[in-house]
Amino acid sequence: MHVPTMAEMMAENKVPEILFWVGCAGSFDQRAQKITKAFATILDKVGVSYAILGKEEMCTGDPARRAGNEFMFQMMAYQNIQVLEGYQIKKIVTACPHCFNILKNEYPVLGGKYEVVHHSTFLQQLIDDGKIKMKEEGAFKGKKITYHDSCYLGRANDIYEAPRKVLEALDAELVEMKRCKSNGLCCGAGGAQMFKEEEKGTIRINNERTREALETGAGIIASACPFCNTMLTDGVKLNEKEETVAVLDIAEIIAASMN
Repeated sequence: MHVPTMAEMMAENKVPEILFWVGCAGSFDQRAQKITKAFATILDKVGVSYAILGKEEMCTGDPARRAGNEFMFQMMAYQNIQVLEGYQIKKIVTACPHCFNILKNEYPVLGGKYEVVHHSTFLQQLIDDGKIKMKEEGAFKGKKITYHDSCYLGRANDIYEAPRKVLEALDAELVEMKRCKSNGLCCGAGGAQMFKEEEKGTIRINNERTREALETGAGIIASACPFCNTMLTDGVKLNEKEETVAVLDIAEIIAASMN
């Protein structure tokens, strides 16, 4: 699969419609790489002109800032902004709510102003425009799906409907957890918690959240964040349900269901 880089595009005097910001998880985590591949496959199929930064893409600095290392965050951010400015980037699409939130809401203060779109919103637009066509007998026909709201997508940016509309395009049954939308429960990875040991307590948040998802009776837990995906997958394993319950990103679900 050939994914063009901005450097290659510029060498050919081409300007892509969007920059696909892959993020650290989507680049290096084996599980999240599948999400990256699924989203790139969708972009290829519908004919959206896109490119990635490749080796020029640094971490956005979100975990550093959340963990309190402001100096490291600003160093990373300024380096990214310089690269983005060099390529005159206007529109960024990312599959990571953490990258989405920081690029959209926190980079402008440092001079990095772009149109930033999360892949759930972008997929919804492609479906609404009729560019994504679903198979008649899709792999998810009649299946029960529950959607987990990512904190950075939901509460931080008020994006609740887009991922649900994407899932509604399938011939499946969408069931909600008791705590959903603005009342949703964190998967346990936000605020740089992904990279540290948890404080002492009686229950792990990801296990509590997975239990709520399993209570819906859904065979598929859908997420729109690579961190949420990791935490919920761990929760499913802990509950010994990996044979019957799958944790999938909405991009993977659409990639498997489209013509």
